[in-house]
Amino acid sequence: MDILEVLEPSGGGSGRHFVDLCGGLKAHGHRVTAVYSPVRAEERFVRELMALDLAKVIALPMLRAVGPGDFASWRALSRVIREEGPFDIIHGHSSKAGALTRIRLPGTHVPRIYTPHAFRTMDPSLSSKGRLVFGAIEGLLGLFFTDRVICVSKNEYDHALGLGIPASSLALVVNGVGAIPAGRRGEVRSQCGLPEDALVFGFIGRLSPQKAPERLIEAFAAIARDMPGARLLMIGSGELEADLRRRIEAAGIADRVVVESGVPGAEVLQAIDVLVMTSRYEAMSYVMLEGAAAGLPMILTDVGGTANVLDHDVNGLVVPNSDDSAPLIAAMTKLCDAATRARLADAARARSGRYGVHAMVDQTLDVYRQALAGRHGVRD
Repeated sequence: MDILEVLEPSGGGSGRHFVDLCGGLKAHGHRVTAVYSPVRAEERFVRELMALDLAKVIALPMLRAVGPGDFASWRALSRVIREEGPFDIIHGHSSKAGALTRIRLPGTHVPRIYTPHAFRTMDPSLSSKGRLVFGAIEGLLGLFFTDRVICVSKNEYDHALGLGIPASSLALVVNGVGAIPAGRRGEVRSQCGLPEDALVFGFIGRLSPQKAPERLIEAFAAIARDMPGARLLMIGSGELEADLRRRIEAAGIADRVVVESGVPGAEVLQAIDVLVMTSRYEAMSYVMLEGAAAGLPMILTDVGGTANVLDHDVNGLVVPNSDDSAPLIAAMTKLCDAATRARLADAARARSGRYGVHAMVDQTLDVYRQALAGRHGVRD
């Protein structure tokens, strides 16, 4: 097949998915053209995407927020489809790229696939007006302009049904991860300035409201007083970074917390004892999957995808999705106990082989084939 893959965020979990999928499709013998937005692109994402040696990689500016610039992006993307095609499949990732790839004039068309990587309406902090507007847009595009919507967790699938997208248009393909680096625990700890004998709680993700890293800083500040050997390692960058650094200084824990963005998250997992995710919403987080594949005990908020990787008090702890820090403090305190941590870590390692990337690529190809088999008309 000749496939066009389009992504706006160009980093984070959706970027990891995009690179893995493009590479997997190429490995299966398909011709892949990748379009990404340089506006929010992470350097590592661009480097890894370029290294795949795809048929073509195109940088096309797209903005996250809805605005007048979207028309220019839509025209530029339409030109790519016209000049670089014909394509057998057009697959948009994230809400902006998903909308730009699907908005078209009625008539015959190339099958359009959409992977939201968490619908905007899954954000509990979204206003009722925003929920109404974004929900209506997703429902309209999903019902009339999309051949298949790929959801990455059962939670996201159920949410799509609630938006009015019919089950006949939905597919469930859980994200998958490759091999997790190992064997360099001491070296990575040294690189991050962490003592070899420290108990390290780790956070990996964008420093953004969705990931709620301020929840973790508040909880760690509470346990740090009684656990002098504990450290917090936060891997990521984003719009909250300056505020988080101020919170760390104000809490008097600057000597106990490392905030770093230059080390790949998957590489850092081997230096962590407990992975903590405090997200307000997720579809199916790659960090969760990588933590599970690394065999780490985890503390996760009760969001989309958590049930796919964690059984409470078996391989980790689930805490309520709330700004009340008490449950998170209690969970972190519980995992300060070496025996409890060892029990959960043993269970985590026993199930670490369940989350491979190959199944994700194969199942996505099945969705493409189903869309091609069910299409009406011919290529644009």
